[in-house]
Amino acid sequence: MPPLTAVETAAAVRAGRLTAREAVAAAFERLERHDPALNAFTVVRGDEALAEARAVDAGGAGRGGPLAGVPVAVKEEYDVVGTVTTLGGRGNSTLATSDSEVVRRLRTAGAVIVGKTTMPEFGQVPITESEATGVTRNPWSLAHGPGGSSGGSAAAVAAGIVPLALGADGGGSIRLPAAACGLVGLKPTRGRISLAPLAQHWYALVTLGGLTRTVRDSALLLDVVAGSMAGDRWRLPPPEQPFEAAVDREPGRLRIGWSTRPVQPGVRTHPEVARATAAVADRLDALGHDVREGAPRWPLVQDAFIPQFFAGMREEAGQVDHPERLERRTRETVRLGGWVTPALVERALRRGEELASVVDERVLASADVVMVPTVPGLVPDADALGRRGGVRTMLTSLPLVTNATLANVTGHPAISVPAGLDSRGVPSGSSSSPAGAGRTSCCPSRRSWSAWRPGRSARWREPTDPPWPRGTVQRWLSD
Repeated sequence: MPPLTAVETAAAVRAGRLTAREAVAAAFERLERHDPALNAFTVVRGDEALAEARAVDAGGAGRGGPLAGVPVAVKEEYDVVGTVTTLGGRGNSTLATSDSEVVRRLRTAGAVIVGKTTMPEFGQVPITESEATGVTRNPWSLAHGPGGSSGGSAAAVAAGIVPLALGADGGGSIRLPAAACGLVGLKPTRGRISLAPLAQHWYALVTLGGLTRTVRDSALLLDVVAGSMAGDRWRLPPPEQPFEAAVDREPGRLRIGWSTRPVQPGVRTHPEVARATAAVADRLDALGHDVREGAPRWPLVQDAFIPQFFAGMREEAGQVDHPERLERRTRETVRLGGWVTPALVERALRRGEELASVVDERVLASADVVMVPTVPGLVPDADALGRRGGVRTMLTSLPLVTNATLANVTGHPAISVPAGLDSRGVPSGSSSSPAGAGRTSCCPSRRSWSAWRPGRSARWREPTDPPWPRGTVQRWLSD
């Protein structure tokens, strides 16, 4: 039997068919069995999480909530009271005295935080490895990475340890791991979710969100954590209806444009990725949608993204407790960004707004949804970075993020869903953004999602005890 989804877990806890403690204990059993091979967790909140689960069962906060008893993993980018927010490195040593706002909202909804997950230092690369925590591996193939920078969260969900996990997306860092691990990864619209206690993160690039196995779980998570606060630099009004309701809404016949042409120049789409994307388009066409291949005139984003990225890295480096403990490549990247002045950052922010209008008018005006490969290339091997310095690390990263960074610069929502498996048995994903939504929504209907699920007849298969043989996979594709 596959582990329950978040929706199923919460419904069972509310109905008394399952206790929160049982749900959390099952998550810990799977964590103990699978994480030695994956290296997805940095902190395991064993006693604390079980005590919090018992409190939920006793009628405490969240007993009747939408995430009642759901075990959740949290990326090291979030504050969880009583733990160090490491940001993937060794630069911090102070225990958090309060939760990030998103974590607080999860707890209020009944979720139980079972642990924190790996990330590269500061989330600066789309590959999850660091000097502090080592290499994180992909549940579909231990020879390959889970993407990044939310790779630990993606591996935890793909391995069935938890049904959902928090990530953060500053250049595809939710969508890339979702694609690599066969998951749903949603980067919401800028301002949809509060960044508190931060007012902004990486100067508009970073948006908070999560990774799940189903669109319904992603919609539910968004309903729980969405909402702006007075201190947020970017804010949005509440949605007109719950996001979960949109999952069941009949979309009608959609105009879907798709392309395998990379969004940014200098990269070629791998033939296997192109074929997987075309297969998704064929499924959508078979559902009766108006599906057309094209070659969008994507705008260049480097003049906005690069200053925002370097300024964000420099700011984070200046906030850690022990800057002398930062990784060599982190220090090199910070030095490389010394030319970015506050005036250049503000110019980059204005450029991002200009690019958002260009995308609306040039790309999204002719279709309801535009779809591209989440990553134009194949998922890299584990330990793809090794001991590379800042410059070589960036050169390795650029081809992986080329289709993702546009949405971070413009603030548009974007969602990655599974597109299929490559010849190595490793997943790839298709990423889509909607038109006509004023950059306010991105939850495909259940009917559309059914077209995007590869191998719909596949069934859950429990992995063997680690280390897993190559090709042993977790199958989340059952109906």
